[in-house]
Amino acid sequence: MAASSIRVLVCTSCRAGEDAHTRPGALLMDALRARLDERNLDIAVEPVDCLAVCKRPATVAFAGAGKWTYVIGDLDGVAHVDELIDSARSFAATDNGIVAWQDRPPCFRKGVVSRTPPAS
Repeated sequence: MAASSIRVLVCTSCRAGEDAHTRPGALLMDALRARLDERNLDIAVEPVDCLAVCKRPATVAFAGAGKWTYVIGDLDGVAHVDELIDSARSFAATDNGIVAWQDRPPCFRKGVVSRTPPAS
């Protein structure tokens, strides 16, 4: 499955601590899009209003047709951008969305919140 057939969904509603104006997910989304452009990669990055993981911002989900969906939290919009891109590419390369532990970059290994089976 090509990387263009998966989506990286980024929660843009969580706040950074007491600062009501800083949205870590929005910053992460912008950083992901910019880095994907720099690396000339075609991976869809889409905002979502809430992934219900408010205590672990920034949070993303990897989704694709017929694949398990991963939700990953505790992400940093600077430190984890390339790891997330590599994670998304590993996810896209699978038939079912299950990425082997050894093929997961550190932010993917440590940040998994959930894994949901594909809709039937």
